[in-house]
Amino acid sequence: MLVVRAINASDLDALYGLASQVGTGMTTLKPDMKMLGDRLAIACASFAETIPPEKRDYMFVMEDTDTGRLAGVCAIKGAVGLDEPFYNYRIGTLVHSSRELDVFTRMETLYLSNDLTGSTELCSLFLHPDYRSGNNGKLLSKSRFLFIAQFPHLFTEKLIAEMRGYQAPDGSSPFYEGLGRHFFKMDFHHVDDLTSLGKKSFIAELMPRQPMYVAYLPDEAQEVIGKVHLSTAPARRLLEQEGLHFEGYVDIFDAGPVLQARVSELRAMRDSMPAVLDAEAVPEACSDLAQAEPYLVSNTDLKDFRMIVTSANPHSGKIALDDDELHLLRSRNGDTVRTLSLNPRKHLHV
Repeated sequence: MLVVRAINASDLDALYGLASQVGTGMTTLKPDMKMLGDRLAIACASFAETIPPEKRDYMFVMEDTDTGRLAGVCAIKGAVGLDEPFYNYRIGTLVHSSRELDVFTRMETLYLSNDLTGSTELCSLFLHPDYRSGNNGKLLSKSRFLFIAQFPHLFTEKLIAEMRGYQAPDGSSPFYEGLGRHFFKMDFHHVDDLTSLGKKSFIAELMPRQPMYVAYLPDEAQEVIGKVHLSTAPARRLLEQEGLHFEGYVDIFDAGPVLQARVSELRAMRDSMPAVLDAEAVPEACSDLAQAEPYLVSNTDLKDFRMIVTSANPHSGKIALDDDELHLLRSRNGDTVRTLSLNPRKHLHV
């Protein structure tokens, strides 16, 4: 069985194994033992509430309890850009016109920006290829929204998620080759490694501050602005289901889109509900559990947050879980849990 839970200090070796599978483009999850060890220590301090909320980095792992293997990882950073610069390109428009020549042109531009500084960030989502089936990806990604819904006071009002940008089959980034290489004079993978290690000062030192005209870039670079890596497309769809959307910010290296939302407008904030664990609870409008809608269910323990997906449905503020599910949540009948339908419900308009 699978459970998403707060990471703990004993997960370091398994976390390194997951990071080794990721590949380039995800700067928050590199196979560097020191970096991962430091980040895990911050995560443990975050769940223990021994550091300020804005410095916290909540990391979650998906564990296969039958084997003890880690199947995936994801995270929420309390706030970005407060200790080191957080850069993006903002896509803008410049208008050039001349009445005398009867010329009017709109030019798309890229502005180097720190606009998203201070936002809460969803990051480091990775599911091992062996587990990419069924509802596993949804369970891993959406666990973070249930955590935010349970503890909204720990996060800022703006939530963002940087998506890995498009890469060619050979692993190169058409956007970086068309723009970044001219300023950094190093290959994409080297820059990717430097940013993952927190060495970001060179961005401000080397990148131009004036707007960049998109039309000046090679066609291959223009075409991938705002496009995601092939393996990231499912993750983007899941985030958009939960209320995030693209507002014209992209990564400065690979031009991957930055999705954003107001925390108060997330589906989990609107639709998730507390329920009391009760062995006698009756599934809502459904006597056949095989036909029941899958639900996300989490405990309400910050220090030992745990979440599962179940066929049990809440009804009248109660939900019945079997003994195995109770064990996964480290909960018992009478405890309060938080519930959310795995898939957004379709609202009928009359």
